[in-house]
Amino acid sequence: MKGLRWIATGLLLSSVLIACKEKKKDAAPVAPARAGGPLQAEGFVVRTTSLSENLEIPGTILPYEQTEIRPEISGRVVQLNIAEGSFVSKGALLVKIFDGDLQAQLKKLQVQLEISEKTAERYKALLKINGISQQEYDLSELNSNNLRADIDLVRVNIAKTEIRAPFNGRIGLRNISLGAYITPTTIVSTISQVAQLKMEFSVPEKYSDEMNKGRKVSFTIAGTNQLFNANILATESVIEANTRTLKVRTVVSGNHALLVPGAFAKVALQLGENDQAMIIPTQAVIPQARNKRVIVYKGGSVKFVEVNTGIRDSSYVQITSGLNVGDTILTTALLAIRENSKIKLSKVQ
Repeated sequence: MKGLRWIATGLLLSSVLIACKEKKKDAAPVAPARAGGPLQAEGFVVRTTSLSENLEIPGTILPYEQTEIRPEISGRVVQLNIAEGSFVSKGALLVKIFDGDLQAQLKKLQVQLEISEKTAERYKALLKINGISQQEYDLSELNSNNLRADIDLVRVNIAKTEIRAPFNGRIGLRNISLGAYITPTTIVSTISQVAQLKMEFSVPEKYSDEMNKGRKVSFTIAGTNQLFNANILATESVIEANTRTLKVRTVVSGNHALLVPGAFAKVALQLGENDQAMIIPTQAVIPQARNKRVIVYKGGSVKFVEVNTGIRDSSYVQITSGLNVGDTILTTALLAIRENSKIKLSKVQ
């Protein structure tokens, strides 16, 4: 019996020792963070470098000239000389509208004018012998002049029944058929001058002074790496208020079969070389609602400084104002840092 009591006591002590060991294992020692200690962050010393100011912006290929073909008067189409996609010369007859009624009116007026002119000649002879009054003669001349004006008006209307090509160009798709009744709101087709092309793009307002007439620009299009050149023809007279950009129009050099009006163009603008451009890592800039800020480190503490930025790439951004060469700015732990926080630099680039 005494032996059993000793065995039970031994088992109990063993259980207590095992439980104590497991508790110590679970509570592995952890180094406590020092309250009020400085945060660790990485820094970057602001420096200057040679920076090529290149700007890539989207553009659009345009025909040199383009217009919609519409009639000036309403009527039935009796002649249609539009071959879709064909090239036509300036002045070529494209559409003829029925003008039979106008031609008949013209003949009637011409006969009336002939009679009026003969009457005026007789009145002139009678006036010389005082056979009629001066007023009667003047009325006959007035009638002849009115008829001449009516004839001119009818001829103008007859000319409006013919739609001719306004310039050398390529005809687009036609929207009517022979015999259709068309009105001034009807778009018969389009004509585009594609022997030479234009290209349009918009630049941020800060580059507006660089967009001088004659300046050379380069661009590429989708599907090819070929580089095309263009020269600035003109710029818009005002900056677009909504986008704060300036529209630029250029003339493409040469004639290229690959370029089609309406195509997307990627414009490359070379704005010169800046040998003293201040740069910092892109991730160091903190965007705000109205500005951009960086965290400047000095003597173990920090302050937030507002900056203006210029061109950027995937790694660095140009600083145009707000910093000086030699300033140290923070590049990590930006969200955890507050004004006048105590900082310890773990690494400085």
